[in-house]
Amino acid sequence: MFVLYRSVLFIHIFFGFLYMLSHGGSAAVAYRLRQEKGLERIRALLDLSASSFTLMYISLLAMILGGVALGFLGRFWSTGWIWTSIVLLVLILVGMGFIASMHFHRVRKAVGLSYREGNKERPAVAPASPEEIHQLLQSGRPQLITLIGLGGWAIILGLMIFKPF
Repeated sequence: MFVLYRSVLFIHIFFGFLYMLSHGGSAAVAYRLRQEKGLERIRALLDLSASSFTLMYISLLAMILGGVALGFLGRFWSTGWIWTSIVLLVLILVGMGFIASMHFHRVRKAVGLSYREGNKERPAVAPASPEEIHQLLQSGRPQLITLIGLGGWAIILGLMIFKPF
């Protein structure tokens, strides 16, 4: 049982690292976009950010499945820390999805790339004016996104390591 638990723990941690690595490009883009002026460079950065989404979501799913398996293997489902971690994870994902994704979709639309509106993929439209694009880029909040994401994950990591309740 010990070997199985450690193996699943390795998988859980590995995919957690892979999730962070695959998400790092989007985080860097969120900060860099505010400084960009050229339409083609903005488009390239947005495409770079989107290019890692498949790996990001697969690694997130694998990490979650590993965490669920660890919950059963370690008999943690009756503890408060695991439920607190799950609630925090949901809040992080919803918060990041609401704040970051909506902003990126608005920017993609403004620079003439395909974008999502609600749950629908929309084709590219004519780019907005340079002034509108600049204003939209400045409205992004990468520091808030970082605080939600990194801060939330740090709390979850602390709960997993210290299991305080």
